[in-house]
Amino acid sequence: MLNLIFVVVLSYLVGSIPTSIILSKLLKGIDIRQHGSRNAGGTNVFRVLGWKWGVLTIILDAFKGAIVVVVVARLYLDNFPFNNITPFDDFTVVQIICGIAAVIGHVWTVFAGFRGGKGIATALGFLITLITIDMLLVLAVFTLTVTLSRYISLGSMIAAVSLPIILVVRENLFGVEIPGYNTILPFVIGLVLLVLYTHRKNIDRLIKGSESKISLFKKK
Repeated sequence: MLNLIFVVVLSYLVGSIPTSIILSKLLKGIDIRQHGSRNAGGTNVFRVLGWKWGVLTIILDAFKGAIVVVVVARLYLDNFPFNNITPFDDFTVVQIICGIAAVIGHVWTVFAGFRGGKGIATALGFLITLITIDMLLVLAVFTLTVTLSRYISLGSMIAAVSLPIILVVRENLFGVEIPGYNTILPFVIGLVLLVLYTHRKNIDRLIKGSESKISLFKKK
């Protein structure tokens, strides 16, 4: 049990690394949370510092999610302390728990007064290691939505909502056997609700027409 607590706390701390805050201070000597939408995420870096640094932030945030699944979870060397009723082996369950801890760390980072980003990139990083094809389809949805609308927040939310739909369609309509489908689907739905919650201010701005659009050709 102590070993599980250790890897979960370590995953939370890795997820808590405030990438956007670190980059904004190194590059411009500013706290990104005092500019733009005042959110410590890749989208706000995109707006304030330009698309190159925004993309780098998103990649680094996704890397946090992937690293806890690929590396940190492997530090769990004990027997699973609970009755595992999922179709996954114990190690995969630990990977999922570590991924969730990293997303929570990103959203509520202990290193920046519990004011972090919205968890999209970090969730992407850890989910793509478990349901790769589905997440690649989600990335396509995100890219298409952002290209057409130029709203990263809208792209993030539509992409998140599309994930459980993609899972259901592939499993039930196309007959693709997705490993751990019955376990992954409820978790993904919960993740979608978290994404919508963390984007509640963006939803309000989108409704009011005051949400900022992005441009790949804007120089900072």
